[in-house]
Amino acid sequence: MEEEAAKVIGAGIAMIGAIGPGIGIGILGAGAMQALGRNPEARGPIMTNMLIAIGLCEAVAIYCLIIGIILAML
Repeated sequence: MEEEAAKVIGAGIAMIGAIGPGIGIGILGAGAMQALGRNPEARGPIMTNMLIAIGLCEAVAIYCLIIGIILAML
């Protein structure tokens, strides 16, 4: 296998790590909407906790993207 092809394949495999945060954000959003439907008065704390958790999940996906870019540039 060519060296350039191995770099591109490695970068693509590194991006597989972005699947987990995508699924996690979807589940988190669904749970928050269910909680808001059951208790609309608790909108503030629910939304705050949801946004913090989404930010943490998104950070994992960004790390995968950075690793993929670094692998492609080597």
